[in-house]
Amino acid sequence: MAISISLVLLLLILAVIFLRNGGLKVSHAIVCALLGFFLAGTSMAPTIHEGIAATADVVSGLKP
Repeated sequence: MAISISLVLLLLILAVIFLRNGGLKVSHAIVCALLGFFLAGTSMAPTIHEGIAATADVVSGLKP
C-alpha cells in the first residue's frame, strides 16, 4: 500500500508540473492516464467517484 500511495503522489506531482508548463505532450498524457489508473486502486476512489457524480447532478440540474 505504501508503494502505491508513493507512486500516486509522484504521478500527481508530475502531472501538475506537466500541466503548468503549458504543453501536454503524449508522454504527459500517459503519465496522467497512469495517475488515473493508480488513483482508481486507492481508497480515495469512492470519494472521487461520489464527487464527480455530485458535480454531474448539479450541472445536469442547471436550467439555461
